[in-house]
Amino acid sequence: MSKKDNGVGVILAYLNAKNRPYSAQDVFCNLQKQHGLGKTAVVKAVELLALEGKIKEKTYGKQKIYFADQAQFKDVSDADLKAMDGRISQLNEELQTLSKSCRQLDADLKELNSSLTTQQMISEIGRLKEECSTSRERLEKIKSASNHVTPVEKEKVLKEQNVYVKEWRKRKRLASDMMDTILEGYPKSKKEFLEEVGVETDEDYKAVVPTV
Repeated sequence: MSKKDNGVGVILAYLNAKNRPYSAQDVFCNLQKQHGLGKTAVVKAVELLALEGKIKEKTYGKQKIYFADQAQFKDVSDADLKAMDGRISQLNEELQTLSKSCRQLDADLKELNSSLTTQQMISEIGRLKEECSTSRERLEKIKSASNHVTPVEKEKVLKEQNVYVKEWRKRKRLASDMMDTILEGYPKSKKEFLEEVGVETDEDYKAVVPTV
């Protein structure tokens, strides 16, 4: 597009090619990015084209609509229109089929991209075989061990653990209650109190009461 043309030729070709009504704003929005047309230039161009009779102009309220001069196009028979409608319907069906095929191909591609490659699969199989071998050896050692814990011994240990855990919780609760009572009249913080009396807490050693 030459600067002298000011977009007239581009706009005329565009309206003839699209053969549908547009406002000057529509033309500006559709052509600005590709051809760098300014809105003022577009308005002047469509007004000039309408004045010269190269395009048609219709006014709807405050808005003007511009479209190609239909006299330049050949008359289309009913049979031709019917044939076009049939072709459009056929193309729409083909589009739907192709769109469905594309979606399926995209899904297949995503699945393939998330799958392991042959080399990765071989490596994973080797790792799993090694893991199975190690686990099998460990199981054999456990089976052959002579120092198994009997159910009776296990039950005894669990009961003892339960007793000790309950006592732990009881003493922890008593100690906490006593400290809370003391801290009510203590002028410093709890941390300073613990440091002053030399009390070490479970938290200092990251000790957690077991869940029984």
